[in-house]
Amino acid sequence: KDPAKKGKCKPTPSAHLPIKASQEFPKKADSVLINWDEVHSTVRNMSYQNGKLFVMVSGLYYVYAKTCFRYYNHGDSIQASVDVSNTQLIQYVFHQSIRQNSNKPAVLMKTGSTMRWDNTSYNMYCAQQGRAIYLDKGDAVFVNVSNAWLLDKEAEGTYFGAIKMGN
Repeated sequence: KDPAKKGKCKPTPSAHLPIKASQEFPKKADSVLINWDEVHSTVRNMSYQNGKLFVMVSGLYYVYAKTCFRYYNHGDSIQASVDVSNTQLIQYVFHQSIRQNSNKPAVLMKTGSTMRWDNTSYNMYCAQQGRAIYLDKGDAVFVNVSNAWLLDKEAEGTYFGAIKMGN
């Protein structure tokens, strides 16, 4: 054994990804995949690509996501014409298994609410969820949301991640 490597071990697989603030979302879209900020992310022994977090080491993981939605009518004509009085805000966390024969990902978690927001003032709603799941090497997890154009693009309010808890 190499004495220089004694006492050193690989870091626990983990990732924490804040929202990528520069993305734009259409106002009339169903569930939309969120992209995350690679520059300000922490990713260890996992990989990230095109909105998806990929597992490199099989094991039991805790997967979490928080998304905040925000609406403030500034009085401009674009937002003033959008009716947010009965808005459905849903967060989905998907699991794409390497073992599945189909490419259709499974819903791992879902949360949200139908908000009755006031069109004339500031409104905010946050959805947060997490759970443990066994993930195989090559599996992917990712987050979709409804009404993505309302996402709060601040890293402290909208983020996603995972950490390996055991084998």
